[in-house]
Amino acid sequence: MTLIDRHNDTVASNQYIVLRQARHAGLTHFPDRSDTKFGIRRRRSLESITGMLDRIGCGYLVLDRQKKVVEWNEAAQDTLERQGEAADTASELSAGLRRLVANVPAHFQPGSLSWVVIRSRGDRPVILNETGVIAPDGTSIIALVDRENTSAANPQTLQKMFGLTSAETQLALRLAQGDAPLEIARSWHLSRTTIRSQLASLFAKTETKRQAELVALLGRISVLP
Repeated sequence: MTLIDRHNDTVASNQYIVLRQARHAGLTHFPDRSDTKFGIRRRRSLESITGMLDRIGCGYLVLDRQKKVVEWNEAAQDTLERQGEAADTASELSAGLRRLVANVPAHFQPGSLSWVVIRSRGDRPVILNETGVIAPDGTSIIALVDRENTSAANPQTLQKMFGLTSAETQLALRLAQGDAPLEIARSWHLSRTTIRSQLASLFAKTETKRQAELVALLGRISVLP
């Protein structure tokens, strides 16, 4: 979750807004343009995108015009650390990103969102770029997608959307992680009949017919809060 603090700059006779992550946060100073709807929309756009990436367990880095990291989340640190990079400070994250994309044409344009898809340690990542005015003040957003890392839907969201029981919710989350029904039955010390009954109820409540269809649905829902 992003926290917003407002400060007075007595030297510059201006105000600035600090975007701070709740943990392992970077700090970004943006000029306070709260008097214009444009500035408010741009800030909300940035927070909306980074918040969405955070919810789905995706790492993100916010770069300034000099391509230096000024904001990040814990998932970005974890992703770069799995690549053997130090990722405790903004300078370390900036250096780690440069090494990660060193052998790949990377054009992180101001205002854009770029997806860096990491296949495995040592492999060249795949970079997908989205253009358009997304981030404020010339910043750009880098989403780090680790194919070996999967995110899960919010259990409370699943229960609210489909009316699932607690047992059905836990089964759905295990299936989304790639566990087989019989494996789940053994680990929970339940009979196959019980698991199959819960799975049938999951299919009915989510209006899906196959396990693959259910898992795909759960993946899409993971973006929700």
